[in-house]
Amino acid sequence: MRLGVLDIGSNTVHLLLVDAHPGARPVPFASHKRPLSLVQYLDGDGNINDAGQHELTEFVLEAWEFAARHKADDLLAFCTSAIREATNGPAVLARVKHETTVTLQELTGSEEASMTFFAVRRWYGWGAGPVLNLDIGGGSFEMAFGQDELPEVATSVPLGASRLTRDWLAEDPPSAKSVKELRRYIRATLAPAVKQFEGLGRANMVAGTSKTFRSLARIAGAAPSAAGPYVKRELNATDLGVWAQRISAMKVEDRLFLPGVSDARAHQLLAGALVAEAALEMFKFKKMRICPWALREGLILRRLDQLVFAGPLDPAPHIGVPAAR
Repeated sequence: MRLGVLDIGSNTVHLLLVDAHPGARPVPFASHKRPLSLVQYLDGDGNINDAGQHELTEFVLEAWEFAARHKADDLLAFCTSAIREATNGPAVLARVKHETTVTLQELTGSEEASMTFFAVRRWYGWGAGPVLNLDIGGGSFEMAFGQDELPEVATSVPLGASRLTRDWLAEDPPSAKSVKELRRYIRATLAPAVKQFEGLGRANMVAGTSKTFRSLARIAGAAPSAAGPYVKRELNATDLGVWAQRISAMKVEDRLFLPGVSDARAHQLLAGALVAEAALEMFKFKKMRICPWALREGLILRRLDQLVFAGPLDPAPHIGVPAAR
């Protein structure tokens, strides 16, 4: 069967179609995505403005038609912190449904962390033992720890790379003062979250999910994506610290010459590096593994598990004849 996951993130809106069945690994079939930083469309009151809402609904229509054209049997559509934390989030979701017929499910921060952890557990298996997973998004930073398929603790803090860049790093390149102040803010925000993990035991490994971690690992010498998902990729805290210092002195246009850095991510690379550096330091780990699966795969795998008990799916109501524009 063909499943689709429509992910409305803070940096990118992305539809992934996979072919899968219960008990099998999902195999990517096709994808359709577009850079869309909803954080950049926030007004002074924290509302996503009309231009941002228009861009979002246009993409959801495109994705809906793409899924129908490729005969998707089911479509999971969800949104994360960009809409979750917007003042007018409910109104935005209502507009999307009215104009596209697609219902976006709003994930809480803990749900986002839990489903990402679920994907990491499936990737590494039981042999990995206790796992700590870290995920840097555009609007938030998720952390989860556990020994089972779902985590014992899963939490989220507003330390997304795009959000921090907008609020703290306005200059290009940023001033030493702004970088120092951001470092202090990140650690102060992380401290109470990290405290929630005390007494749970030591993780056997730290996994990093998200494009930000993949980019940082690539810069530090990890294999490129062309080498495939099964190549072991790691990010060492020492290398991360060195590169955080280097990136802080670089203009955005110069970061584009670094391996694995795209136009859409270059501006927020430093903020992501500072969050990653602080997290490894505060959780007291010297390195992390880069996991190729994350939130989208977690939701797909969870949906497949449900089919074992629920039986075959009826077509989703928004898969079929495309809506009129």
